[in-house]
Amino acid sequence: MTFGTRHFLLTVFFFFIVPNMFGQDELKSIELKKIMVAIEAQHNVKFSYAENDVVGHSIFPPDPKLPLKAKLVYLTNRTLLYFKENERYISVYTTLIKPKDRHGCAYVVDEVGQPIDNAVIQYNGDRRLVTASDGFFELPAGFKDDVYVTHMGYEAIIVKPNYTPDDDCLEIILKLSPVQLQEVVTERYIATGISKQKDGTYAIKPRKFGILPGLIEPDVLQAMQQLPGINSIDETVSNINVRGGTHDQNLFMWNGIRLFQTGHFFGLISALSPNLAHDIKISKNGTSAFYGESVSSAVDISSRPKDIGTGSTSIGTNMISADFYTKIKASEKANFEVSARRSFTDVLDFPTYSKYSKRIFQNTIVTSLSNSTDVNYKSDKEFYFYDFTTQYHQKIGTKHDLYADVIGISNTLDFTQGTITATNVVTQISTLNQLTLGGTVAWRTQWSKGHSSEASLYASYYNVDGKNASIENNQTIEQQNRILDAGLRFSDNLKLSPKFTLHSGYQYNEIGTENNDRVNQPDYSRNVKEVLRSHAVIGEMEYSPAESRLYARGGLRINYIEQFAMLYAEPRLLVNYQLNNSFKLEALAERKSQTASQIVALQADFLGIEKRRWVLANDNDLPVQKSSQASVGATFKSRRWLVTLDNFYKKVDGITTFGQAFQDQLELTQAKGNYTVYGTEFLIQKQFHDFYAWLSYTWNNNNYRFDGVEPYKFPSSFELSHTVNTAVIYEWDNLKMALGSKWFTGRPYTPPLINTPTYNNVGTASIVYPYPNSENINNFFQVNFSASYTWQLPRKISMQVGVAVQNIFNRQNIINRYYRINNTNDGVEVVNTYSLERTPNALIKFSF
Repeated sequence: MTFGTRHFLLTVFFFFIVPNMFGQDELKSIELKKIMVAIEAQHNVKFSYAENDVVGHSIFPPDPKLPLKAKLVYLTNRTLLYFKENERYISVYTTLIKPKDRHGCAYVVDEVGQPIDNAVIQYNGDRRLVTASDGFFELPAGFKDDVYVTHMGYEAIIVKPNYTPDDDCLEIILKLSPVQLQEVVTERYIATGISKQKDGTYAIKPRKFGILPGLIEPDVLQAMQQLPGINSIDETVSNINVRGGTHDQNLFMWNGIRLFQTGHFFGLISALSPNLAHDIKISKNGTSAFYGESVSSAVDISSRPKDIGTGSTSIGTNMISADFYTKIKASEKANFEVSARRSFTDVLDFPTYSKYSKRIFQNTIVTSLSNSTDVNYKSDKEFYFYDFTTQYHQKIGTKHDLYADVIGISNTLDFTQGTITATNVVTQISTLNQLTLGGTVAWRTQWSKGHSSEASLYASYYNVDGKNASIENNQTIEQQNRILDAGLRFSDNLKLSPKFTLHSGYQYNEIGTENNDRVNQPDYSRNVKEVLRSHAVIGEMEYSPAESRLYARGGLRINYIEQFAMLYAEPRLLVNYQLNNSFKLEALAERKSQTASQIVALQADFLGIEKRRWVLANDNDLPVQKSSQASVGATFKSRRWLVTLDNFYKKVDGITTFGQAFQDQLELTQAKGNYTVYGTEFLIQKQFHDFYAWLSYTWNNNNYRFDGVEPYKFPSSFELSHTVNTAVIYEWDNLKMALGSKWFTGRPYTPPLINTPTYNNVGTASIVYPYPNSENINNFFQVNFSASYTWQLPRKISMQVGVAVQNIFNRQNIINRYYRINNTNDGVEVVNTYSLERTPNALIKFSF
């Protein structure tokens, strides 16, 4: 059986057989006691009854998605037993309530079956009530008149209940409003908890997150790679490529703090705890003018709730790390939030860590997998990471909120080499440490219903410190890269009229970098420090009438860099228009810039691991990077179908060859240039009751142009011409399962012209190459699976367990290829880097 056939049969089984198995169970009559046990587990309640009252009752079970009270009505109608609630206890009686005293009941859901809370129910003229969190409501006994149901963002509906004594609770379905263009344009975009907003951004709410193939937790940096146009060319979260850009061209912010480190374990694990975020916004184009310092995407992560809320705690672990989160309500107007996570990879070696370690350290000195050297020494490595956050929220009066936040991220690698000589034992210890520390204080004021302001101070520190000690020649190389980013922001939001809102602000930023190099043999040292100070004035107008098919936002960001006396403007524009009930059109455009970027050294890297250094623009050989982008798109949504199409064009000027990870004749060439990328992004998604499936396709054409480099135009190192992602997701009650695949064309690389090196006049060997990026490696294909289940335990405790498998079929995918000279036989050898092998993971988490 071929690989493709196995994949097809597995998908068919998951998609068709599994739901039929569940469907067959639902058609069987079940003892009432078993049904009540299932209800107890799902809703965290307890039934109290006499054994003789329930014996002999056998009925079809109610739909698990029904609200608890609706299930009790369902049971009453079929058993003639009366169920009375008292907090979390339900008493069962044989005396049936009289028909004339029965209240009518109903529950309100959206088009995908999710309950709608706070829907307004109007009856008997001006009498009103509001639905509970499960969408449930009751009407007076004997009521049979029309009921008017409304909720912001949905079409109002008139329902005539016509209750009879044998009726179950009525299901009322509300459709999204086609006229009022609300904040949320598309719910459940790829997964529950991901939605597309009217301002063109994608919102992720981890607390409501469903499931994605291969993920057991709501990891924002992994989840965003499922969106069309966003990929990782080497399957890490430290190399996320948005519409052909490099990772450093993305802006990552946590509560206003810019993050220069996004991954643990050299990018295989996100550095952001999945327990935290309340709201995440991802923008690929048409970015708000309040976001600067990026020529690609912006990822804004906010864990600041508007309300104090209640306390909660969670403790969990997977096969890599353990985590803890708690929210403490100090008073009615103050709370603390603390999260912490630490790996135990320095103590326990589970299969997940083994596969991660093999993926990261292949072809490096750490695992001695070099093709050109037969190592005669022993080595050992110790790796661990941790991250933490602390947050404080204080309400002052009724209008003011004070926030204080701190974040820390750390990675540590210790590598020991040893050998026995004729006279003694020789050992050398190498280290590599990454550290991020950040803090911010913000003051938010709601002056009136239509006027608010916010001021904040922030600082972010990033440090990479490494020592590479060679046991062969006693050479020690020490390297360090530091960043200090600090500043202040002020913003004001004023509703000028029911149609127009003015957003304005000012931002000041000072960023400094330091790069140190020290070598003992030969004696060499270098220290470079750079500082840039910039100012930005922002103005943005938003057009958003309450009843209009048109939404528009236009903004202007004016930047001034002190050191270069450089003044320039960045316009931003977004327009979308609702054609009818199903179709929406969207147009976006922007100009953006950034002064901090990364340069990359690969073949001569540190400890064999890719080395990235942050540097600042100097308006000379490192110019300020500037981008221009425009896109048009359309969205179709009807009858649980969702189809989106986006076409985009982007050009980025001011890039350098040192920032593009070349591993061929351009690796040591310094040249300035640009890249131009255009393409299409497509998504189709369908809801089937408890199932939904989606497929996304991205095509792009991405080309470099560098001054003095031949040819004039050639493919980008980050070009993935075709990308296809698929998933089938099943969500039933507390059970979630996802099966999906990822396929994309291989990245470009440069093969040598001949398999033997050439030598110059002084005997230095080199490889002869044709034009850069003239070939592509093999296509990438991977199938992933994940599943989770949540139990409701007594005392409001829930337990979640999850499993995930990446690369189910253990396919050997090449994700990078370069060539080097073999010092043993003086030949040219190929070095392939492979993706993760089949990698299992498991999760258990308690929340209370």
